[in-house]
Amino acid sequence: MLALDHFIYAGHDIESLSTEYSSKFNFKAVYGGQHEKWGTYNYLAYFSNNAYIEWLGIENEHLASQSDLPLIKHLIHQLNNKQYGLFQFALRTDDLNAYISHFDKNKIPYTGPYNGKRTLSNGKIITWRMLFPTYDYTKETLPFLIEWDQAENERVNVGLINANALTKITFSGTSLENFLFIYNLPFKKRIRQSVRLKNTTLAFRETGKLDLTIN
Repeated sequence: MLALDHFIYAGHDIESLSTEYSSKFNFKAVYGGQHEKWGTYNYLAYFSNNAYIEWLGIENEHLASQSDLPLIKHLIHQLNNKQYGLFQFALRTDDLNAYISHFDKNKIPYTGPYNGKRTLSNGKIITWRMLFPTYDYTKETLPFLIEWDQAENERVNVGLINANALTKITFSGTSLENFLFIYNLPFKKRIRQSVRLKNTTLAFRETGKLDLTIN
């Protein structure tokens, strides 16, 4: 079953933004590391429901502008248009190849998988793969899929996990029915205009910005 992996927050001074956001909602955020290939870096806040918030910033504009990764293109669009804040989220799976087969079988357009790598502050390297259902990042979003190569206890220091949880996502990127189809979720998981993921609830509305509830 799919789980919420993380939310992504666009901004320029992401250190200050992460500090401001964590102070407002009473949790701690820390420096995450660099994505050398994409010219980006991040600050992170981990939560008790095995999900996190990522503040994503550009460290090397030349590298970022050359990236073919949809997430980086989406980030650059947000920053260029001064559309700061939450703009994307990732859903975690332990079988990305099954989604590739699902997309191919049902002719759902996608790009990837893309390999990711980040160097932690302690020098350790963590790796993952991402798959993106195709969407027009200038006016919409669809969450991407992520599969980690390391277990959570290898990626996350237990001492950095906040007691808070990301309990609800509010999303208007597509209809609930289309979401269930794209992400191959059983219709029985539907609860009115929401669907239960492994570690949170995803609620759908017709319009409005991507939002989350922290408890």
